[in-house]
Amino acid sequence: MTLAIPRVRDYLLRRANDRRALALARQIRQRANPHPNRKPVVFFNASTRLGGISQNAAFAMLAAMGLQLAGVPVRYFGCRAGMSRCPLGVVINGPANPPPCRTCVAQSEVLFAHAETRWFEFRPDPELAAALEGKSVPELAKCSFNRVPLGSLTLPSMRWVLRVHHLADDERTRALFRSFILSAYHVWREFDRFLAGSDPQCVVVFNGVSYPEAAARWAAQQHGIRVVTHEVAHQPLTAFFSHEQVTAYPVHIPDDFELSPAQNARLDAYLQQRFQGDFTMAGLKFWPEMRGLDDALLAKIEAHRQLVPVFTNVVFDTSQIHANVVFEHMFAWLDQILAIIRGHPETLFVIRAHPDELRPGSRKQARETVDGWVSRSGAASLPNVVYIPPRQYLSSYALIQRAKFVMVYNSTIGLEAALMGRVVLNGGRARYTPHNCVYLPATPDEHRALAERFLAAKQLDTPPEFVRNARRFQYYQLWRTPLPFGDFLEPHPTRGYVNLKDFSLERLESAAAIRVIREGVLEGEAFLMPE
Repeated sequence: MTLAIPRVRDYLLRRANDRRALALARQIRQRANPHPNRKPVVFFNASTRLGGISQNAAFAMLAAMGLQLAGVPVRYFGCRAGMSRCPLGVVINGPANPPPCRTCVAQSEVLFAHAETRWFEFRPDPELAAALEGKSVPELAKCSFNRVPLGSLTLPSMRWVLRVHHLADDERTRALFRSFILSAYHVWREFDRFLAGSDPQCVVVFNGVSYPEAAARWAAQQHGIRVVTHEVAHQPLTAFFSHEQVTAYPVHIPDDFELSPAQNARLDAYLQQRFQGDFTMAGLKFWPEMRGLDDALLAKIEAHRQLVPVFTNVVFDTSQIHANVVFEHMFAWLDQILAIIRGHPETLFVIRAHPDELRPGSRKQARETVDGWVSRSGAASLPNVVYIPPRQYLSSYALIQRAKFVMVYNSTIGLEAALMGRVVLNGGRARYTPHNCVYLPATPDEHRALAERFLAAKQLDTPPEFVRNARRFQYYQLWRTPLPFGDFLEPHPTRGYVNLKDFSLERLESAAAIRVIREGVLEGEAFLMPE
């Protein structure tokens, strides 16, 4: 009986969502008056959800409706069992099983009901299928067919769905890789034909890295068509839209921008709350509790000359295309740090695994983990190492306060350490590293040289511009780039999913977020909320 209650609840919520979406679709079709001389805007988001409405699916639908209300023709490219294996289907059903297409298509038909949709179904290319047979995983990762770089388009999705960086070269992995490549090629071919027939002014896709949308984005770029990508932003129920690769989080801040006293006070209030662990990201509360430093750890800190926290990240983020610009991957960075640790017994290194690495009760737990690296490397047995596993909710901020400097790969804690005035040495590219607020060396050798210099220094002072730039970036990340949809959406009990609120089309049409999206998609303006 207890297990049945969430299922009944989810069913009723889904039915209510569907009714609201279909009612909106009817109103849009009655109200929309597409201008005959305007080129359409094409939307594609096959990797955002399966049986419910995710945040990104809702963002796309509401953005498309907002464009329609402004007289812009909208077209959807819809997947009707168009891939033999899709990223979310693999996460839910496993690599060996087909995706839950019936549920997903039914949801798509509801979400796309307000606009014309071009559906595609899967048909593998026999020539490509034959060419892929017998290829190893490294060969598949470099695969190109008819000048389409299928290996590079699908590799990030392979790493993401399998929750590893290093792909095993076994038949199970090869079979999934072949399936992704065949599916990506079919998406590219069908989307290429769709573009040729519809001649859109802009294409809007979810994230642009997941292979279905990556293939569509690549096709649009070959046609010289502008592409806008979108993802969940930093605040609850907000979206980040970009003319660039949204997962790199490109933010362009004017050189002369300075925070006003009111803006500084707003940021300080937010940081005070966050440093107490009271925050969520994309609907997930990472810290069910946050504990300070216990007596044993404090004694270890006092027994050493200095403290250096080392903050890792989850492999399904570090394995993606933007992070690994210095080291080949996060574990190569950790290997170098281990060598540094062995050479500095006077320094206590606290290695902190990301709290999302072993997310309780989730299919999205990492399979290549820092936990595993610590066990293999023997790092935790060193007298000057303390390892904090992912489910030990110790306050990272308490560590930062006592740190001489902080080492991170590419997680947000690096930005927060910079905001706290600490010197930060990154091992990978992060959304904040282009903004001159942390140190990001160009090579592993330069990284090690900087670490050695920091360890040897009697005192480390953070450059004043680092704190200024960190605050400027954090302000933009919190209140200028996130486009708010809270007037139209509310959280669903399932993480990442949302419920539609009751609202009028007039309210949607006049919303600030919709106005920003409309100007960005149609006129190429920056996707920034006004002050």
